[in-house]
Amino acid sequence: MSSIVYLDHAATTPVLPEVLNAMTPYLTQSYGNPSALHQAGQTARSAVEYARLCVARTLNADPGEIVFTSGGTESDNAAIFGAALAHPEKRHLITSPIEHHAVSEPLHTLEKQGYEVEVVPVDRYGRVDAQDLAKRLRSNTLLVSIMYANNEVGTIQPIAEIGAFCRAAGVLFHTDAVQAFGKLPIDVQAQNIDMLSISAHKFYGPKGIGVLYVRQGVTIHRYQQGGEQERGRRAGTLNVPGIVGLGKAATLVCNEMEAETYRLGKLTSRLIQRVQEECDNVYLMGSVEHRVPGNVHFCVRGLEGESLLLALDAKSICASAGAACSAGSVEPSHVLSAMGVDRDLARGALRISLGRATDESSIERAATVLTQSIRDLRALSMA
Repeated sequence: MSSIVYLDHAATTPVLPEVLNAMTPYLTQSYGNPSALHQAGQTARSAVEYARLCVARTLNADPGEIVFTSGGTESDNAAIFGAALAHPEKRHLITSPIEHHAVSEPLHTLEKQGYEVEVVPVDRYGRVDAQDLAKRLRSNTLLVSIMYANNEVGTIQPIAEIGAFCRAAGVLFHTDAVQAFGKLPIDVQAQNIDMLSISAHKFYGPKGIGVLYVRQGVTIHRYQQGGEQERGRRAGTLNVPGIVGLGKAATLVCNEMEAETYRLGKLTSRLIQRVQEECDNVYLMGSVEHRVPGNVHFCVRGLEGESLLLALDAKSICASAGAACSAGSVEPSHVLSAMGVDRDLARGALRISLGRATDESSIERAATVLTQSIRDLRALSMA
């Protein structure tokens, strides 16, 4: 793997050595069930509760508001279905057209059950107008679900403003913060967030573990039935090693967020500069001003994104054409379509996402390979 330049951190990240070291004892030694009353179980329980405290601190939340899940998809589903089950008298929900499928698909399911799902448009940068959203709030609005940062183009939404409008109207506000956690400051109190989803593998923790923050006083019904774990909010034996790893990773990335944001900003700017200077008809998608650190999303006119990916992969550069969960789809991204990007241009989508292992030499190498690949593919298409 040493020769590979990995630029797909928005899809997943490697587990940090410190995180793996923290997890290992709970795989091999302290492996008790945290629901058990004996010593081995209580040792595991202590580790779970410490991780819960660590996560709560990063969000300015209370530990009792942290629910451990299997990841971002479950957290999103639990927030949406849980709110609907708890408040059947309210049948209106608001979202955006650029949400991850883990949000849009549950909402589509509710729509088929008779709920009204209203979609607030985004501008050409993929950003929601909070004032426009506020005008759509009603007395029967159950939930607003707007992601913090988009997983494809990296655009950051006005979360605090949306949260304030929802709080004033008495409407629940959920945000999918899977791409934002560890990269952007999160304060669930100041931003008036009622529910929030995160997933550890996006910030150097293990796969298969996530969090749903649920504000104290917010009622949601669990849709996964079974035991009484997580104060009756999520049934199932707790994934102790995963929870420990999540807590450790959350602490590490949040402590280093400011310095890493600055470093990634410089690398991102360099990559964009080189590609746009050396190749024409390459367009940067998303907002420049409101952009999650480390995200670069290009659309290349006249080329297929998959052709670019194959060309990059042949030179050991790992990137993506958009969301990893949509890989293989022949349709242009729903995010780009919502932003008004024409179909032909959208087919040339390429997402490059930087991370902790990305350095200047890897960016220069990636820029050189990408610009040469664009020129080569265009020459082939003209032959």
